[in-house]
Amino acid sequence: MTRFSLMTMFSVAALALSVTAHASDAAKPAPYQGDAAKGQPLASAVCGACHGPDGNSLTSANPKLAGQHAQYLFKQMKDFKANAEGKTERINPIMNGMIAPYTEEQMKDFAAYFAAQKQTGGEMKDREALALGQKLWRAGDASKGLPACAACHGPAGTGLPAQYPRLAGQFSEYTEAQLKAFRVSERANDMNKMMQMVAIKMTDAEIKAVADYIAGLH
Repeated sequence: MTRFSLMTMFSVAALALSVTAHASDAAKPAPYQGDAAKGQPLASAVCGACHGPDGNSLTSANPKLAGQHAQYLFKQMKDFKANAEGKTERINPIMNGMIAPYTEEQMKDFAAYFAAQKQTGGEMKDREALALGQKLWRAGDASKGLPACAACHGPAGTGLPAQYPRLAGQFSEYTEAQLKAFRVSERANDMNKMMQMVAIKMTDAEIKAVADYIAGLH
């Protein structure tokens, strides 16, 4: 067999393997994205007790879920659910217990339902902190290596699906509590410790100001 023939044979074989691989990938079902209609009954009845039937919580102790990215909501639910070893990525006695009975498919349905709802707007309460909150949101503080919040969460706080959550309109008290939890690593389910590294550079006054500013974003 000539060298040219061998090269041709190997090229054909490689092409065949490539086509087979692509065909195999194409045959795989797309990941389940969740069904809002299926999620609605349980989400409204079970989750709605604390977060509101449509995901618009009436109390700042419980975050608004309406309009949040489905991927983010699903990740949080997974992080609250204990793994085979009984450990959770995110610790909250109430949520750890509430999410325990549900499957990943059900969690995706819940996430799809709340993501499809419209969030009721929030409002800024402390006008005196507006300048500080706006500065931190838009520009951060280069003097201490604090990045702008908008760099990841977007100028309007709408976030980026599958990467960064929507923050706009969230209760300022809830956002403040989460930033403080990140700062002391009580909450540590952030990707690559990004939020922990941000929060540790913030003072209480800065956290409060930016949380209040976020509440007023629409």
